[in-house]
Amino acid sequence: MTDDTRNPLRRRRLMQGVAGASAAALLPRGAWAQAPATAAVNTTGLAVTDSTVTVGILHSITGTMAISETGSVEAEKLAISEINAQGGVLGRQIKFIQEDGASDWPNFAEKAKKLLVNDKCAAVFGCWTSASRKAVLPVFEQYNGMLYYPTFYEGLEQSKNVIYTGQEATQQILAGLDWVNKTKGAKSFYLIGSDYIWPRTSNKIARKHIEGHLTSSKVVGEDYFPLGHTQFNSVINKIKLVKPDVIFASVVGGSNVAFYKQMKAAGVDLSKQTLLTISVTEDEIEGIGGENIAGAYACMKYFESLDNANNKAFVTAFQKSYGPKSVIGDVTQAAYLGPWLWKLTVEKAGSFDVDKIAAASGGVEFKGAPEGYVRIHENHHLWSKTRVGRAKADGQYEVVFETAELVQPDPFPKGYQ
Repeated sequence: MTDDTRNPLRRRRLMQGVAGASAAALLPRGAWAQAPATAAVNTTGLAVTDSTVTVGILHSITGTMAISETGSVEAEKLAISEINAQGGVLGRQIKFIQEDGASDWPNFAEKAKKLLVNDKCAAVFGCWTSASRKAVLPVFEQYNGMLYYPTFYEGLEQSKNVIYTGQEATQQILAGLDWVNKTKGAKSFYLIGSDYIWPRTSNKIARKHIEGHLTSSKVVGEDYFPLGHTQFNSVINKIKLVKPDVIFASVVGGSNVAFYKQMKAAGVDLSKQTLLTISVTEDEIEGIGGENIAGAYACMKYFESLDNANNKAFVTAFQKSYGPKSVIGDVTQAAYLGPWLWKLTVEKAGSFDVDKIAAASGGVEFKGAPEGYVRIHENHHLWSKTRVGRAKADGQYEVVFETAELVQPDPFPKGYQ
C-alpha cells in the first residue's frame, strides 16, 4: 500500500494546519504572559520573532511509508495547536513549515537541511525509519539543529541533537522476547523484516538475546524484503514448514498489508501461531484490516486502548480533529510528545537556543503524556513503560502485559553492540 491508503482530502489537510482542534486538558492553562525579549531567548539566529517561533515537520506523506507516518504529522499538528491555545512557548505562537520526506532517505536529508539552513527552524519533529534518521543525523549535527524523533528503534545511538521519544531496543525488543519466552514457553523464533537498518539491527540484537539469554532457544529462520515488497508467499511457505514457536516480525510500511493478508490466505491462524511484531501499530492495522492480524501480539509502549485520563482526552481531541474513525498508534503518540517536550524544555532553559535546550532536556517530565507519564533521561531517550498488546478484529489492541514501573532507557546495552 502506498500514500493512497489515505484519501486525497486528508493528505491536503496534512499539508495545512489542524482545523478546529481544541486544547485538551493535559496541562493547566497558563496566563498569556508577556513574552521575554527576543534577543534574550534567541542568540543564534533562529526563526523567532517577538510573537512567533517557527518549527519544522518532516515526515513521509507520500510513498510506502505514508501508511505509518501520516499519524505522526497529525499528532504533531494537534500538539502544536493545543500549545498555541494555551499561550504558546515563551509567549510566542508556534508556526510550522512542513516538508515531505516522500519515503526517500536522501530526500529527508535535503529537506532537513532546508528546514535548518533556509528556514532556521527552532526544532524539527520528524522521521520514522532509522534509515531516514541516519540520513538526517549528520545534517542536524553539522548545523546544530534539534530533532524530536518519535519511532521505536534499534538503539546504539545517542546525539546531543536528537530527543528520542520512542523506545530503544531494551525497552521493546528484549522486553518483548522475554515476555513471549516466559508466557508462551517459546524456544524457536523465525525473524522476518524489511531490508534496511532498523529491522536488520533489531534482529541482530534479537538473535543475540535469543541464543545467549533465553535458555535452549534458537533462531530457525531469518529473511528480509525491500521496502514496498508485496510478495510474501514463498517465505510464508518456509515458515509453515519450519513451524517456529514465534514469528518475530519487523516488516514496515505498506508491505505489512500484503504480508498479513497473505498469511491469512495461506491458512496461518494467528490465534494458534504466535506472532510478535515490533512494527505494527493501529495506524498500520487500518490498512491491513483487523481481521487479517487478529491474535498477533505487539510489544510497544502505547496502545490507543490505554485506560487513563490523559489518553482519553488525547483520543477525544485527535478524533475531533481528524474524524471519529481515526486511529492512533504508538509512533503517533510518541510524535505527539515531541512538541510538548520541546515546549517544556524551552521553558526550563528560558531560551530557544539549541545548545541550551540540549543541556536542559535531562529530567524534563510530561505528566500529561497519553501513555501516562514520561521523563527525558540524560541520554536523551525517554523513561517509559513496556507493554504487550493482542490485536483484535476491530483494529485495536488489548493490553495483556505492562511493566509496573518506568523502564530506564539504555541505548548501548552491554553485549549487544
